[in-house]
Amino acid sequence: MSAIVGIYNLNKEPVNNDLGKNLLKALQKYPADHVQYLIKDHIFMGCHAQWITPESIGEQLPFYDDEKQLAITADAIIDNRNELFERLQVKPNHRKSIPDSRLILLAYEKWGEDTPKYLIGDFAFMIWDERKNKLFGARDFSGTRTLYYYKNDHKFAFSTIIEPLFSLPYVNKLLNELWLSEFIAIPVTSDSISVDQTVYKEIYQLPPSHSIKIKDGRVQLTRYTDFNNIGKTKLKSNEEYEEAFCEVFTEAVHSRLRTHKEVGAHLSGGLDSGSVVGFAAKHLNNENKKLHTYSYVPVDEFVDWTHKSRIANERPYIESTVKYVGNINDSYLSFPETNPYSEIDDWLDVMEIPYKFYENSFWLKGIYEQASNEKIGILLNGQRGNWTISWGHAFDYYALLLKRFKLLRLLKEIQMFSENLGANRSRVFKVVGKKAFPNLLNTSSLEQESFPRWINPEFAKTTNVFNRLEEHGIDITGNKISDVFQIRNNQFNQVHIWGLNGTIGSKLSLRHSLLERDPTNDLRVIKFCLSVPEDQYVQNGFNRSLVRRATKNYLPDDIRLNQKFRGIQGADGIQRMKSQWKDFIEEIKLMLTDTTMVQLLNIGVLQNALEKIGYHPKPENIYDFEFKILMRSLILFRFIKRFEGR
Repeated sequence: MSAIVGIYNLNKEPVNNDLGKNLLKALQKYPADHVQYLIKDHIFMGCHAQWITPESIGEQLPFYDDEKQLAITADAIIDNRNELFERLQVKPNHRKSIPDSRLILLAYEKWGEDTPKYLIGDFAFMIWDERKNKLFGARDFSGTRTLYYYKNDHKFAFSTIIEPLFSLPYVNKLLNELWLSEFIAIPVTSDSISVDQTVYKEIYQLPPSHSIKIKDGRVQLTRYTDFNNIGKTKLKSNEEYEEAFCEVFTEAVHSRLRTHKEVGAHLSGGLDSGSVVGFAAKHLNNENKKLHTYSYVPVDEFVDWTHKSRIANERPYIESTVKYVGNINDSYLSFPETNPYSEIDDWLDVMEIPYKFYENSFWLKGIYEQASNEKIGILLNGQRGNWTISWGHAFDYYALLLKRFKLLRLLKEIQMFSENLGANRSRVFKVVGKKAFPNLLNTSSLEQESFPRWINPEFAKTTNVFNRLEEHGIDITGNKISDVFQIRNNQFNQVHIWGLNGTIGSKLSLRHSLLERDPTNDLRVIKFCLSVPEDQYVQNGFNRSLVRRATKNYLPDDIRLNQKFRGIQGADGIQRMKSQWKDFIEEIKLMLTDTTMVQLLNIGVLQNALEKIGYHPKPENIYDFEFKILMRSLILFRFIKRFEGR
């Protein structure tokens, strides 16, 4: 993978070579195996390369084809190489030496602007088509790699990260108030619904699932993929569905192990990361390589305050997976010197924008650092698994059966579900009834605490943020009873949901010269899982039934069949902050009197949150709304101070 940069003068004025070199100079803080650039008349392309795959070693990038008059710079790893080689009729003896960037260029020669539709993998690339005087590029469907750009009437510039663009003399560093208003008003961890905007007014980003074309002075964005018209897979038996799942998932995992370095994986005690590790370790064993796993565990002095159904320390479950799967070097990491507060400045360095995911920030960063020290090239995870391989919500499916009056099936399922969990059947029926017919119930019985509106009301009014969020179906209260099937649909069709993971992964990968990869987010896996009938996902009293059945030979039964306990990460966050709590409180107080923050935030709401939680913190406050808005506002405060040079 790589960081890529470029300048395209729309008025055909020759590019100033020094400006291009300044873009690359801004990337020097990241490790690189090779730095190259191409300058041709009014186009400059650069690449700060990190060699992850065998084919990328010594790769010429940017690459210019004199005969075709095409140039490419790319931050890409393509997973369906064999399929593309067949489609493009590449001779077998040439395939092994072709890097992914050259494969993209071959695809462009054949399919032109439709090229992204044929690519499976993680990518952001730009192609200069000299004959057509056109710049064309794309970002992978879920935005796993970032691509930012700037445009005025005469200049276009792009970069994998934001900072290099500010080295250009014509780019102004101005805050985007619309983006800031959405960041504050959205209750969940999504940054913004404005998919092509950033926190900076003049810096845009190419959204996931989009291509970009710059021609005749115009910038055109086109969405090239969606998941609205996926048909249903109809097979004859459970066994056929399980075999089909294993086939597509095996391909997804294996194609993500392509590296000349070591392979690592995040591992929790659950199904998603466990399934990834199970399939990966088995394949690596055939190649005489071991899989290195990295697991977060709480600090030694942590006293578990979580509900009996949640597991804060998943080590016993992780060890069960490791023992059963084999061929694993496992690491259990607590990072006792770090906490959500101590890591804010470093995360702002990484992200270049404010962020909300403080709960897991310290251990996520720590795992990257540890993996990098151990020469890991690929770091696997199963982040998208809840919506793909381990889909299957029992209560929601039972509610669907009730609404369709499939009563015999419903009674049988609830009986088996209750037996599996040792649950009271009447309580299960009550939950299912609420989900099936929420409007028939007393609404007062469904009321929940709303997420605090910590945005300044005047700022919200000026930016019209709440109307904009409601138009996009965003629940600004954070407590509506939601249709899980609609939530799943949104996961794959609302591109603003994807951006966060891609931003984290791209920027951490550049810092540590390793690539995070998620087989549960593979395009082939997603399409297969969306095509599978719902009765394959909830069956015989088991939620997530398909993956439980399909991993029979990959995971131990205490993991594979577990429905009673679920892991929870970051539960020791406040306990870790104990020694810095006074500093935390003092900084919050300072923030509440800051002139800029007063204009952005509802100071009264934050003062109430401080009164409720700030002076006498309890470990269980880590997930409370009040602590969330205090941490988020503090992260925003640090970002604003940096922007203002304070």
